Amino acid sequence: MKSATAATLMLVRVTGLVLIILGAAFWTGHAFAQIPLHKQVGYLFVLSLWTLAALAARAGAAPGFVALAVVWGLAVAALGMTQDRLLIGDAHWVIKVLHLLVGLGAMGLAEGLAARIKRTPVPALQQ
Repeated sequence: MKSATAATLMLVRVTGLVLIILGAAFWTGHAFAQIPLHKQVGYLFVLSLWTLAALAARAGAAPGFVALAVVWGLAVAALGMTQDRLLIGDAHWVIKVLHLLVGLGAMGLAEGLAARIKRTPVPALQQ
C-alpha cells in the first residue's frame, strides 16, 4: 500500500504543479487555449486525491479526515467547473483566488492523507 500511496501522492504533486503553472499563465493573459487541458488535469488531480482518501480509509485513518478529503475534492471539482460563471465582472478575481486556495488546500489534504497512511504499521507476516 505504501508504494501505491507514494505513486498517487507524486501524481497529486505533479498535477498540482501543472495546474498552478497553467493557472498562472491564464492569470497573466496567456495560454487560454490550454483551458481544456487545465480541466482534464484538474479531474486527474481530484481523482488522485480521492484515491489517497480510499487508501487512507483502508489504512485505518480517521474517518472524518477521509470524509473531509472526499468532500473537499467535490468542492474543487465543482468550483473548477463553475468558476467562469461566478462573480462575473470586476469581482471575478475573488473567485480566481478562491479557486487557487481551494486547490492548494486539496494539495495539503493529500499530503496529510499520505502521512497518515505512511504512519500505519505494516502488519506482521502470519506463519
